[in-house]
Amino acid sequence: MVHFLAEAAPQGGNSLMMFLPYILIFAVIWFLMIRPQARKQKDHQRMVAALQKGDRVVTSGGVHGTVTDTREESGTLWIKIADNVRVEIERNSIQRVLRSKAEEQ
Repeated sequence: MVHFLAEAAPQGGNSLMMFLPYILIFAVIWFLMIRPQARKQKDHQRMVAALQKGDRVVTSGGVHGTVTDTREESGTLWIKIADNVRVEIERNSIQRVLRSKAEEQ
């Protein structure tokens, strides 16, 4: 009976083999979730940094407007959303650029 229990006890084994499934799961999560999200965030930062006067934009709230002024020191933009209506918004609240001034010409 004691001999049977000794054989059933787990062997020391290779510690790398124990952690291999966890390493593989982390690698899959990295390539399918974390890496694409980081790339998307970098693309958004580049788009926001390249905003200039005359660009047509959409904010994260769904407001469409045209950039009329940029304030680098405060990180804000003034956008015109209607005749005689301008609002100041944070640069990071820009979701996308519809058309830039250069593309219209």
